[in-house]
Amino acid sequence: MTRRTRIFLGIFVVYLAVVGLLLYRVVVDLDPRYRESAEESLVDTANLLATLLERRTYNGIIPTDELERTLKQLASRPVYARIFDIEKTAVDLHVYVTDRDGFVLFDSKGRDVGTYYGAWRDVHLTLQGAYGARTTLANPDDPASGVMYVGAAIRERAPGVRIEAGEDIVGMVAVGKPVAAFNPFIVNARAKLIQFGAISVGAFALLLALATVWLVRPFGLVRDVWRAFRREGSGSPVVLGRRLLQALRTAFAEVRDTLAGRSYVDQYVQTLAHELKSPLAAIRGAAELLREPMPEEARARFAGNIEDQVGRAQDLIDRMLELSSLERRGALERVEPVRIAQLAAAVRDELAPLAERKQVALRFELQPDLTASGDAFLLQRALANLVRNAIDFAPAGSAIDLAAFETRDQVELRVRDRGPGLPDYARERVFEKFFSLPRPDTGRKGTGLGLAFVKEVAQLHGGTVRLANHAEGGALATLTLPRAAPAAR
Repeated sequence: MTRRTRIFLGIFVVYLAVVGLLLYRVVVDLDPRYRESAEESLVDTANLLATLLERRTYNGIIPTDELERTLKQLASRPVYARIFDIEKTAVDLHVYVTDRDGFVLFDSKGRDVGTYYGAWRDVHLTLQGAYGARTTLANPDDPASGVMYVGAAIRERAPGVRIEAGEDIVGMVAVGKPVAAFNPFIVNARAKLIQFGAISVGAFALLLALATVWLVRPFGLVRDVWRAFRREGSGSPVVLGRRLLQALRTAFAEVRDTLAGRSYVDQYVQTLAHELKSPLAAIRGAAELLREPMPEEARARFAGNIEDQVGRAQDLIDRMLELSSLERRGALERVEPVRIAQLAAAVRDELAPLAERKQVALRFELQPDLTASGDAFLLQRALANLVRNAIDFAPAGSAIDLAAFETRDQVELRVRDRGPGLPDYARERVFEKFFSLPRPDTGRKGTGLGLAFVKEVAQLHGGTVRLANHAEGGALATLTLPRAAPAAR
């Protein structure tokens, strides 16, 4: 993954994290907001009942018989209400009345009449003329059995009598409601909020996809997806998913590169120009020296140097064009079964002269009838790049091992050399464009495009490539490819 891709993904992840944090804060805040709303309704109800009781209160006596009949009738009254998605079929209230000393005169549940409630916060504060409210567990062993209570003072207002502050409170009425009664509303609100957040994130992703399709490559992505589906529609779902993912990954890369703008192109131009400076300088220096009289042997050496540097520059340009062409592909144009034995034989024939010059043995160990799925030409070029890279770093008299075997629905190719291995600083950069390590025998660097090409081929096939140090010394390159689907009988 390149630095630009990591930055782009980092911004996207930060966006998702901020949205997720905001949703989390709102979801967590729902419970106290609903409790505040319920408490406000309980205040209204408690004061309504207190006003009704005050109408019959005389000489400090609070008659509760009418309230008792009303609540009994309310309990038997049919109730139905549909509040958004929540159905309400009963009135769930607990009402009690106390005298001025805090003893219960009436309890709608009929269990605590005569009990002293003066120690409860709602009773104590209300009888003092303050606002009294509390939340208490009905069952101490059940954290979900909380009941919210709100009190309202019952005042005796005798006509024509001046009442001093606090002297008119003859009792209080408290109204309680189980917290569990409005939990369904909280759960429903949380579900809708999370659903809204998911829709928002999905809409953002869809917008990004539309930008990919219509702003960057209007028909290319659709064509790539259609090709992948047509080739793999009746095959393995895993392979089909891998092809579609690769098409989307390519589209994303093009969006990233388009957003990067001129700086992305400038980086390529600057890097290519920097890599070409060295061979051009060597050619210019040799050409200037050739103008001077010199022995024939020196002239031949400088001419050979020019030829080598021209070949190096040509190789750099060819590889750059090849890699650039490969990066523009959204999907493979042709996918067919590729026999690994034939692939390895072609690579052996191509690189045998180079291996002989380096005095390096090529040892292949392949499972018979092993077949991968992909483009035979690209896979051959990728495997050749891995073997060529191993030859460059292998010491004279050593061997390079190429092994291939099947793992589940994949084919794994491993190329191992006995060279110095990867230094620590290079492990995360070996697949970067133009990054190269000096060869142990000559000290020269390569184009730095071979492994980048292998990585592009692997991604285009829905596979992976890794390069790491082997436990017994040297480097180990692992190319993983999708296995070809068995032929239908």
